[in-house]
Amino acid sequence: MKKIRLLSFFGVFIVLILITSFGTVLSFVTDYLWFKEVGYTRVFLTKLLTQVQIAVPFFIVVSIFLYIYLRTIKKDYYKKVNVGTSGMNEKRVNQIALLISLVISFFSTLALSSNLWFEILRFFNSTDFNVTDPIFKQDLSFYIFKLPFITQIYSLLIMFILLLAIVTLGFYFFLMGVRRPRLREVGDEDFGYDHFRGFDKQNGKELLQIAVRQLTVLGLLFFVILSAGYFIKQYDLLYSPRGVAFGASYTDVHVTLWVYRVMMVLSLVSAVLFFIGMKAKKMRLAFAGPVIMIIVSIVGNGAALAVQNFIVAPDEISKESEYLKHNIKYTKMAYNLYGIEEKRFPAELGLTKEDLDNNLETVENIRINDYRPTKQFYNQRQGIRLYYHFNDVDVDRYMVNGKYTQVFLSVREIDETKLNEQWINQHLKYTHGYGVTLSPVNTITSTGQPKLLIENIPPVSSVEEIQIDRPEIYFGELTNNYIVINTDEEEFDYPSGDSNVNTMYQGTAGIQLKGINRLLFSIREQSMKMLIANNIHKESRIIINRNIHDRIKKIAPFISFDKDPYITIHDGKLYWIIDAYTVSSNYPYSEPYMDERTNYIRNSVKVVVDAYNGDTTYYLMDENDPVAMTLSKIFPGLFTPLSEMPEGIKAHLRYPQVLFDIQSYVYRIYHMTDISVFYQGEDKWDIANEKYENTQGQMESSYLIMKLPGEEKEEFILSIPYTPKNKQNMTALLVARNDGENYGKLIIYKLPKQKAVYGPEQIESRIDQDTNISKELSLWGQKGSTIIRGNLLTIPIENSLLYVEPIYLKADNENSLPEVKRVIVAYGDKIAYQPTLKEALEELFGKTTIAPPEGEDTTEDGYPQDIVNLNDLIYKANETYRNIEESQRNGDWAAYGRYIKQLQSYLQRMEELTTVE
Repeated sequence: MKKIRLLSFFGVFIVLILITSFGTVLSFVTDYLWFKEVGYTRVFLTKLLTQVQIAVPFFIVVSIFLYIYLRTIKKDYYKKVNVGTSGMNEKRVNQIALLISLVISFFSTLALSSNLWFEILRFFNSTDFNVTDPIFKQDLSFYIFKLPFITQIYSLLIMFILLLAIVTLGFYFFLMGVRRPRLREVGDEDFGYDHFRGFDKQNGKELLQIAVRQLTVLGLLFFVILSAGYFIKQYDLLYSPRGVAFGASYTDVHVTLWVYRVMMVLSLVSAVLFFIGMKAKKMRLAFAGPVIMIIVSIVGNGAALAVQNFIVAPDEISKESEYLKHNIKYTKMAYNLYGIEEKRFPAELGLTKEDLDNNLETVENIRINDYRPTKQFYNQRQGIRLYYHFNDVDVDRYMVNGKYTQVFLSVREIDETKLNEQWINQHLKYTHGYGVTLSPVNTITSTGQPKLLIENIPPVSSVEEIQIDRPEIYFGELTNNYIVINTDEEEFDYPSGDSNVNTMYQGTAGIQLKGINRLLFSIREQSMKMLIANNIHKESRIIINRNIHDRIKKIAPFISFDKDPYITIHDGKLYWIIDAYTVSSNYPYSEPYMDERTNYIRNSVKVVVDAYNGDTTYYLMDENDPVAMTLSKIFPGLFTPLSEMPEGIKAHLRYPQVLFDIQSYVYRIYHMTDISVFYQGEDKWDIANEKYENTQGQMESSYLIMKLPGEEKEEFILSIPYTPKNKQNMTALLVARNDGENYGKLIIYKLPKQKAVYGPEQIESRIDQDTNISKELSLWGQKGSTIIRGNLLTIPIENSLLYVEPIYLKADNENSLPEVKRVIVAYGDKIAYQPTLKEALEELFGKTTIAPPEGEDTTEDGYPQDIVNLNDLIYKANETYRNIEESQRNGDWAAYGRYIKQLQSYLQRMEELTTVE
């Protein structure tokens, strides 16, 4: 019976392992097939092989160690304690000990191999920074790649000692249950009352001796490991928040560091004293070391507090100056701020119309539209069907009719939540989004809406340089469902009038569902319909991980990715570009970003994903980044040299806004290099504030096309203005360049400190105080409409600053769209408030050669000949009629006349189409 019970126990254990392993095996096989499909099998196997190399020896060593350890306990127990007989023989006890060893080793191995594989690879493949820390003189690679692994090993050893203690206690209870210590009869001759059964005194003594011996060994190991812990802990001082700046301070170096070193020695002494004391049964000697350590720790903390308050605080700048230098130096290195080029910008008031004419591309690319109302416009006007959705609006630059032009663009994806929940619709029929909508940021129609250069389904482009031959979007931000292609069911391609156009996927993506693959993926996706569907056959393919966020992270989970991918058009195809970052929280002396732990970041990788085929390429941008180079050693073949990126895609790379925002935030303080100024915070900056809609808040960094002061031509840049701390006047402008060889270069334009230059918040206040502007905005806001203040743009032209802000008007109903009604231009003490940018500039500077704002495409007769859909004309006519009524109410007779003429052109076009029909 006992044999059957034992076999049953082993059987249950094996069944549990098989059940656990089935899911693991299924995940492994299907993941392997997917990694093979995307071409990153080596990346996938690197993790697996490393885990196996860790797991196998660890499992064997720990199993043998635990088994021998438990056998030793059993031997001592049987040898030293007078035990009775048991129905379980020694062989069975040994089998139980083996089973316990295997179970503990198995789960310990799973935990270890899952958590440490990457740290081990980083430890053995670390790349030197060729920079040492100022305290311990270690190369920074030690802190980034090695110290995290060493720290985890230390924690595991402490946990292992605790585990041994628990296993020891548990096994003793097991042995006492199997073979109880022999009991003796205790009668009246001893105590004067009836007989009872009690422990033999010798047995109790022997049990205590065994326990003491085990405790001695574990205690010895604990104190030795604790000594190593204090050695490791000294490096944590480089991340100390105690001083006036992040990193080891005066007190940390002169007090706490020495306390740790003393504690490290005392731990070793405690190990020796504990061992000797326990052997000699002298408890005072055994616990003398721990008592001394506690006393030293208390005294050390008190000493650190006293030094900080009575020595450092009264003379803080003198005592901490050396450590402030370290903080400034290493923070600037960690955020790549040492390469910022500093230039003086005079902010003069001598801007003329000739200057504007000499900077035509800058002026003509001033952004009038904002991405938020543009997204609303795209979804309402170009959504076409309920299930289409524009998830985000991206900003980029293209050649448009021979001009370098900044544009908004967005892809038309299928929102799977808006589809019928039938399995065939979700996974076989509606497989992809379709097309792109694109509009220049600097142009609006006569109704104040973005002017579309690419629109409709199939996409129609009015720009010769931008044509789309492959508009299907199988991989995007909303493509969360798996799909099965090459089935007997045709895929929906795009709507056409009252019917739909169907298609079949012609790309290379997908895993064939032949043989056992169909069963495996049916189980993986928990779909019985996939298994039994008649319209799926051996030539069908399943496409998984279509969401580009999930896709890139699954391939390389050890990299941080930007949450805002952007689409680009190259050779008629659509490609996603995603910025990827190598980050760390272990850079010595570097101030963490805001409240996060991250204190080192590089944009070392650009990921490109083909929206049709899903091909995913990780391009290495920064070969000087040791973190990226370490990843290259760990995962050969993961990164592709930037030189292999197609030039058409490379032309659309952007300096990432996330990185720029982090750098600009850190630079607010770390532009100060003088220790005294830094300590006093005399020259702290703030990101400038603006009013967007009706809310005051911090400005967003903005992509713009402009000619930077001193440069020969316009370029695509990213910028943010600064103001002095708690003040509103502008003090500096930080710019990141994006084009060609200048990509990634940062420039700080510093304004004169001896004169006050209006900052964005002051401009917003002056707009609010302008009686003509405030009167009209108040009037508009009282008639069922909402006024929306657009982003305030700060634009340097020659040696002067120009501010531009669009004003939107939105009717108070659910389906209305914001329309640009006015453009405000501020220069010095002057403010212009006009329907167009050209008019506003001419009010301030006189007539210029700036091209007039483009409205709808019209013929010489004045009506829109490209509109061939009667419903579109009716919609535009009604919209124009509403504008006529509004112009009449506002007394804007110039606009009234324009809209009357526009309505007439729509009516003429409607009559023409009706006559043709």
